[in-house]
Amino acid sequence: MATEQDAARDRVLAARRELAGEIEVLEASARAAVDIPAKVRRSPAKAAAIAGGLGFLVLKGPQRVMRLGRNTIRGKPAPMPKSLLPEEVDKTLRSFGEDGEAVRAVLERDFAAYAKDAKASRQRLRTLLVVAVARPFVLRLSKVAAQRLFAPSEDTFADRLEQVRARATQHAPFPGDTTGEPVTAPLDRSSDPA
Repeated sequence: MATEQDAARDRVLAARRELAGEIEVLEASARAAVDIPAKVRRSPAKAAAIAGGLGFLVLKGPQRVMRLGRNTIRGKPAPMPKSLLPEEVDKTLRSFGEDGEAVRAVLERDFAAYAKDAKASRQRLRTLLVVAVARPFVLRLSKVAAQRLFAPSEDTFADRLEQVRARATQHAPFPGDTTGEPVTAPLDRSSDPA
């Protein structure tokens, strides 16, 4: 018995030593992975390339290169016209004043209110259409489902009725019946006063 325990203890100690060794390797690899200054000292060109690539992405370099290529191939797009608005709208905008930011703020606020109202109106219309179209289908489907769910099949109903009648003809009394007399005939509910 003692040799079994000694062997088990040796296995546990060996597993513990192995785990300690693996933890040391894991710690060393984690420290090496996050030692950025040492990586830069070992390979400064690679570090500069990585920093340059990140800078290129942060400063939206790919978009700029694509725009430059598109403008080179297709030509520079025509500038936007001064005003696309009808004269009446243009006069109204000028009446707000010369401060472009104030005019912009008024327009954004009015457009946001319009967009919110239009969205609510579209959602009400969509809800109305869905309810108008889906309601008859849902009502019919629920009626059919309820009929199928609560309609007994003839086979199982007949079997259950036989089981109930067989139990009623046995000598077991009804719950609460203290007479202990056997029930021999099915109950006739046609003469009940209820």
